[in-house]
Amino acid sequence: MPTAPVHSTPALNQLATTPNRRPRSRFSVHPGVEMVATAIAALKNKTGRSLDEWVAHIARRAPANEQARLLWLKQKEGLGTNYARWLTDISLGKNAETGDADAYLRQAETYVDEQYSNAKAHLRPIFERLLGLGLGLGADVRACPCKTMVPLYRHHVFAEIKPTTRTRVDLGFALKDMPTPPRLVGTGGSEKRDRITRRIAICSLAQIDKDVARWLRTAYEMDE
Repeated sequence: MPTAPVHSTPALNQLATTPNRRPRSRFSVHPGVEMVATAIAALKNKTGRSLDEWVAHIARRAPANEQARLLWLKQKEGLGTNYARWLTDISLGKNAETGDADAYLRQAETYVDEQYSNAKAHLRPIFERLLGLGLGLGADVRACPCKTMVPLYRHHVFAEIKPTTRTRVDLGFALKDMPTPPRLVGTGGSEKRDRITRRIAICSLAQIDKDVARWLRTAYEMDE
């Protein structure tokens, strides 16, 4: 999941933002951020406390030790493992996934700028060309930057763009178990239960040809 800015406690009740307040962006909100926003919205109804109330309650009553705090939330407060882990991390300032869509979209451009900075700056045109190809596949394509890569989603991740080294950008494809076409290499994704199963190393704009566009569309169409 991406890393978004941590908000102070008073802001936590404002995390689920409305679409008309979101800044314009070519990027879309990462599913992980949306998932956290949904969890925050449901927290009061499911647990009897809002996020702000949990943070204050933990500060007053919970053990200081991380593992002891996790067990306290599970055993004394009756929370499930996921909620207990998440609230433990938030209370210790470790969980930066706030569910703030606006903050994520502002940060998304920074993620990309940082990926293609310094020695990798010359790879930025390759990224822009690949991103344009991906977004051009359909109105349902979403690009959701993380710190180290930019995954492309339809219903699921069907491709990802990653500046792997100073000399190349890897374009990964979710091609399931189909035979590996020439120029592509396996990622071991099937064995690791990773959706990205093939990739191609791209070192210049000239290498982004009809084959690359075809494989990208194939991955998009397989994610129906």
